[in-house]
Amino acid sequence: MDLFDYMKEKNQAKESPLASRMRPQSLDEVVGQEHILGHDKMLYRAISADRLSSLIFYGPPGTGKTTLAKVIAATTSCEFRQINATSAGKKDMEDVVAEAQKTLGGYGKRTILFIDEIHRFNKGQQDYLLPFVEDGTIILIGATTENPYFEVNGALLSRSVIFELKPLSQDNIKTIILRALENEEKGLGSYKACIEDDALDFLSDMANGDARAALNAIELGVLTTGRSDDGLIHIDLETASECIQKRVVRYDKDSDNHYDNISAFIKSMRGSDPDAAIYYLARMLYAGEDIKFIARRIVICAAEDVSNADPMALNVAVSAFLACERIGMPESQIILAQAASYVACAPKSNSAVTAIYEAMDDVAKRKTPPVPPHLMDAHYKGASKLGHGIGYKYSHDFKNHYCKQQYLPDELVGTRFYRLSDNGYEAKLKEYMEKIRREAED
Repeated sequence: MDLFDYMKEKNQAKESPLASRMRPQSLDEVVGQEHILGHDKMLYRAISADRLSSLIFYGPPGTGKTTLAKVIAATTSCEFRQINATSAGKKDMEDVVAEAQKTLGGYGKRTILFIDEIHRFNKGQQDYLLPFVEDGTIILIGATTENPYFEVNGALLSRSVIFELKPLSQDNIKTIILRALENEEKGLGSYKACIEDDALDFLSDMANGDARAALNAIELGVLTTGRSDDGLIHIDLETASECIQKRVVRYDKDSDNHYDNISAFIKSMRGSDPDAAIYYLARMLYAGEDIKFIARRIVICAAEDVSNADPMALNVAVSAFLACERIGMPESQIILAQAASYVACAPKSNSAVTAIYEAMDDVAKRKTPPVPPHLMDAHYKGASKLGHGIGYKYSHDFKNHYCKQQYLPDELVGTRFYRLSDNGYEAKLKEYMEKIRREAED
């Protein structure tokens, strides 16, 4: 590196965001993740001893996945290479592998390849790495915000140890903020800033476990706040609230936490917990979820989990869906809240969904039997010569507008797909069906 490159790198480091400058360089500087980085834990011991196998770091943004990779880079005797799956392609991997093969053959040193956002690689790109991970040419370290069991090649997973990083605690975030304010070399110490306790509590809470969000907020506060008469920059609650006006929400519409949230929303409605349903609805709305996506799930839940125990539930849900299409936000949050709370409070039955699933399964597995002749269409010339429609009993000619006759094909006579529950309105329907069947027997 010549003088020009050295000064360029130095200036870039000085101008880089606080979150980047404050990355720990050693294990002892890492805050949080004690469940995997405690001194008695395997990952801590492996990094300290420089005896790493392939790893996958999985967790929300700002929890230290890239930080751990940087710590490994600073402590390992292996060659270390880094690529980002959002911008790298197969050619980049081929170059790393070729260099790793030369290093291993010429110097006996292995190469660690860190791939940030590894879930962005498609199956073919991930498959390319497999033989080189398997033969030890490279040690793979992948970082992902997505569930690796959904997004990473199963063969790579089987050759890697998966470590889940948790959102940082509020105390962890406080430690990181104070460390940044005190550090004069990499942090904001030279600005002589201080933060009030209530502002520190607020920022550490609003960051929602994301160290990067907290550091971005405190950096903005320090750089945009004037000095007081005592020569210090005071970060008070008002300043802190301006710097992080909206809570950081771990919610990506293409990620697994998106599906976890909608799953919790549906299960809360199914479980008759309107408070939980409204809470998860609020989380989705706060994160900017498509209101039509939410409304569709309420409609499905009304049919699947309420069904005829309360037929009005489907009407309410469909009306809410149509209203959201026409009105939009912010008013649609009220409409969705009404529909979700109604479905949550309604009596429950899964009779309809069980019936159609069982019937579909029967149709798929059994040879399709013919429709009974007396139910066949008789509205054309010559139908009677084929025996179609002969013997059909018109229900409205009988007491209760019901008469006993065969409707299922011969092979399915006596089969029950739809079984009414004893819940809600279905109890009345069940009582009615038993009554008309009993009276038809008399």
